[in-house]
Amino acid sequence: MAKAHVLVLPFPAQGHVTPLMELSHRLVDHGFEVTFVNTEVNHALVVGALQAAAGGGTSALAGIHLESISDGVADDEDRKDLNKLIDCCTRHMPGHLERLIAEMEAAGRPKVKWLVPDVCMWWSFDVAKKFGIRVASFWPAAVACLAISLKIPKLTEEGLLNNKGWPERDETFQLAPGIPPLHTSQLPWNNVGAPEGQPIIFELFIRTDRLSALAEMVVCNSFHEAEAGAFKLLPHVLPIGPLSSDREFRKPVGQFLPEDTRCLRWLDAQPDGSVVYLAFGSMAIFDPRQFEELAEGLELTGRPFLWVVRPDFTAGLSKAWLDEFLARVAGKGMVVSWCPQQQVLAHRAVACFVSHCGWNSTMEGVRNGLPFLCWPYFADQYLDRNYVTDVWRTGLAVSPDADGIVTKEELRSKVEQVVGDAEIKERARVFKDAARRCISEGGSSCENFNRFVNLLSE
Repeated sequence: MAKAHVLVLPFPAQGHVTPLMELSHRLVDHGFEVTFVNTEVNHALVVGALQAAAGGGTSALAGIHLESISDGVADDEDRKDLNKLIDCCTRHMPGHLERLIAEMEAAGRPKVKWLVPDVCMWWSFDVAKKFGIRVASFWPAAVACLAISLKIPKLTEEGLLNNKGWPERDETFQLAPGIPPLHTSQLPWNNVGAPEGQPIIFELFIRTDRLSALAEMVVCNSFHEAEAGAFKLLPHVLPIGPLSSDREFRKPVGQFLPEDTRCLRWLDAQPDGSVVYLAFGSMAIFDPRQFEELAEGLELTGRPFLWVVRPDFTAGLSKAWLDEFLARVAGKGMVVSWCPQQQVLAHRAVACFVSHCGWNSTMEGVRNGLPFLCWPYFADQYLDRNYVTDVWRTGLAVSPDADGIVTKEELRSKVEQVVGDAEIKERARVFKDAARRCISEGGSSCENFNRFVNLLSE
């Protein structure tokens, strides 16, 4: 007899879709029927990327049913404007989700028994309540970020923040031992898009208390040793990570862009521990000056490199300059628009990970024992950087100059420091071993996942 029907609802961003798709594969492996609900735009991207893959198509999802609902964003509006996206999702998606659930039941699909939403989709609890659906939620970022969100009233009471989330004091604070220190200028809700949209982002962070308090269980893509201090503050949040869809990373995880697998063959031809891998997630955008400094810094290292450059990663770059750069580095470096990141990070040739420090990428790097060069872009990525540099000490961070530019010389210098530091490498290896123990039989993340499965089986 099949187990319960579970509806999985990610926030509509790549770094939120991936871990929940990985979790969905695990649930299917345990006999659950899983319906994965993306926004219509992201659904089209996921299906397109699947069809572009060798032997692709949605059949590769092996039991995960893909559905989609509108996010309410007009066709001529920018979905990379997170303020706009969050506002539209909050206003429009509840009604669309209700209709989808009703339509699935009318079509004879098994009744949805459990909703597993991203905590950022806090409004979905009310939808679940209408249908008598039980809720177990998923937190996609560092648990330290959730801890800071839940402590907003306390931080306001202590005079660190005003009631709109803006800092009252210019200082670094630390919630508890083991949680990264964070400067008040880098609070996650104040570093996303234009300042006039901050109230929408701040409201989202305040609302996270809803799903974390009302859900029957909250699980997250982390592991105990990585965030011991945060788990002391939030013992009700259970780590089940670092997540992956399967041991060989073969199952698709909902990528929005087709993966260029040629890079794996290119890596096969490189010496062990030689390649600098650079990827900045799905949202970061570099202006042409910063892009050129980065590119020329890679040349200065003299090392082979694999660099993920999305089609929308930069704008206004001179085509002649880019063609000249690519000609100069041909044979030494490879530039791709997207790649199978987990397979890349697991490859013997990769020496270090130059990363925006999105939490999903951070966990993937930790799981594979790689030293980091941190280059955060926005939101919670500054907190994640501080885990790497101040708590785990498994990497370094770039330092922009007075104009906010990370120079070519800075990149070259930091890459050499990271790759050449034996202590950083050893600490990265220790965390890799700890992560793998946690997800192995009898490990804390494995046991927590079993508790999660048992709850969904009730």
